[in-house]
Amino acid sequence: MEIVHYPHPVLRFKSLPITRIDADLKAKIAEMFELMYAAKGIGLAANQVGLPFRFFVINPSGDPKQKEFEQVFINPEIISKKGSEEGEEGCLSLPDVYGPVKRAAKIKVVAYDLTGQEFEWEVDDLTARVIQHENDHLDGVLFIDRIPEQSLAEAEQFLTEFETVFRRRQADGELKSDEELEAELKGMAQTA
Repeated sequence: MEIVHYPHPVLRFKSLPITRIDADLKAKIAEMFELMYAAKGIGLAANQVGLPFRFFVINPSGDPKQKEFEQVFINPEIISKKGSEEGEEGCLSLPDVYGPVKRAAKIKVVAYDLTGQEFEWEVDDLTARVIQHENDHLDGVLFIDRIPEQSLAEAEQFLTEFETVFRRRQADGELKSDEELEAELKGMAQTA
């Protein structure tokens, strides 16, 4: 398992609901936390590691020693949003790209945890921002889709470089073609 980079097709895939919580899912989630910490992140969605399913992990502290801040969201749904604030965001699938994003200041989210228990959580500040960012991933939306035009123009050089590297890896046979990757995602989705 590895964190995929823009413009991998899975990052635009609308993720499908999880239908069972089993040992395989728990192992994937544990590995996602490890990858997130290794990349110095605070959140990671399933499709960022090539899985077309609706779940993500967060730890707003970013500290692997602070396990009490770890949270898993399975089939999350943001049910209310209040206020608005702008803050700088980045993404593990777009390393070194940052931009200002307007998000709700306070949200209420409903999801399932690793035991299959539904929970409801009302949060604000950084935790609310992280949840909204990761939830966007599950719908195939990237933070660059939400930044102002000027910020996007400033990021364009990085995006072009990501595209070039990705296409070169495909040409070298390191990565499958977009069509093969999309077929693989659809195949995974059908077996879930």
